[in-house]
Amino acid sequence: MDLFSAALLGVIQGLTEFLPVSSSGHLILARAFFGWDPGRFGIAFDAACHVGTLLAVLAYFRSEVAQLIAAAPGALTGRDGEWERLGRLITVGTIPIVIVGGLFGEVIEARVRTPLVVAVNLVIGGIGLIWVERIGRQNRDARSLGYGEALAIGIAQAAALAPGLSRSGSTLTVSMFQGLRRDTAARFVFLMSLPAVFAVAVKEVYELSKVGMAGVPVTLMAVGLVVSAIVGYVTVKYFLRYLAGHSLAGFAYYRFGLAAITFAWLLSRQV
Repeated sequence: MDLFSAALLGVIQGLTEFLPVSSSGHLILARAFFGWDPGRFGIAFDAACHVGTLLAVLAYFRSEVAQLIAAAPGALTGRDGEWERLGRLITVGTIPIVIVGGLFGEVIEARVRTPLVVAVNLVIGGIGLIWVERIGRQNRDARSLGYGEALAIGIAQAAALAPGLSRSGSTLTVSMFQGLRRDTAARFVFLMSLPAVFAVAVKEVYELSKVGMAGVPVTLMAVGLVVSAIVGYVTVKYFLRYLAGHSLAGFAYYRFGLAAITFAWLLSRQV
């Protein structure tokens, strides 16, 4: 891998981590299409890019994160302020991915991270985006969410461990189905994603510590981290603005197009 490839993958991670198109699916397809087998370096590079996108969302939502941290003691003692309640909603929404990731994370990693699974899930997720845009107007804000509704959004986040579904796509679909406005839903699901993205980064750093850093090009890791952080920050900023007045249907059609390309690529390898 050269600097250009590292920067390109950093751009892919920074863009797709927050858009409803599946970051894991894009990285799987990029590696499959171009025949890149990163081996041990792949673990290191994935860790660097996930740290980058974590820094991006922390930087963008720094005020909200500070409010949530300050409200944490009150949330634990049952205080019913706005930030205390939001903290509890995020906690409830995080439970499913902790359970599913803990029980089935290794199985998912070993058996379903394939281009075929990605292509099928791209189609499924795209159908969900179009469907939720057509069922009616969304006019609620996150303060009106119940704990059961937060749990449902969390289940969608856990389901998105399957590559191609997209964490933001799945959670936005369920949030909007429950009546949240697009931009409000995105803010909530991005905040709810923080524990999950943090856990992924910690897991990958731990995996890297087991195999060691010997021979890992630190410069390329740094490029991936910095590029994914910058692109991720810009993506969050403008995606939230976009959602204030635009449909998610365009992302669905993009998913269908990428799935079609993937199916064609898979068929070409069978000929």
